[in-house]
Amino acid sequence: MGRISAPYAIRGWVKIKTQTEYIDSLLDYPVWHVGGNGRWRPYRLVEGKVHGQYLLAHLEGVDDRDAAEAVMGMEIAVPREDRPEAEDGEYYWDDLIGLDVVNGEDVALGRVTGLLETGAHDVMVVKGERERLIPFVDAYIREVNLAARRIVVEWGRDWGLD
Repeated sequence: MGRISAPYAIRGWVKIKTQTEYIDSLLDYPVWHVGGNGRWRPYRLVEGKVHGQYLLAHLEGVDDRDAAEAVMGMEIAVPREDRPEAEDGEYYWDDLIGLDVVNGEDVALGRVTGLLETGAHDVMVVKGERERLIPFVDAYIREVNLAARRIVVEWGRDWGLD
């Protein structure tokens, strides 16, 4: 749901680039899981606030700049059971990562390895025989089937080739 991008000041605050619809959405959760690569540690949120395009937070146990530097670059997650259900036609990014992507002719294009927020719209990073960047907008997304772990797109196999 975000990434700790830098320490902020000297009292353990951290600067966070969120991956949520609203910058302050993470403040709704009293406990965050910080880490990555299957290694996570819970941290209680002491205080947080919006600062421009970033979120600033003070996490329990992160009380000085050295501790803040130690968590820099780590991902922030919230357990699924603590999150509200996604609305119809909306998806959490972690639900999309790992799904197979095929086009309308059932040609496999690869697997979703990540998503990018571009400002205009989100973009799926799809890796197969090569990497493709596919806008996650209605014009290109025909169907998302979480149960089948598959996304059908309107995207030609050779689109984006020189």
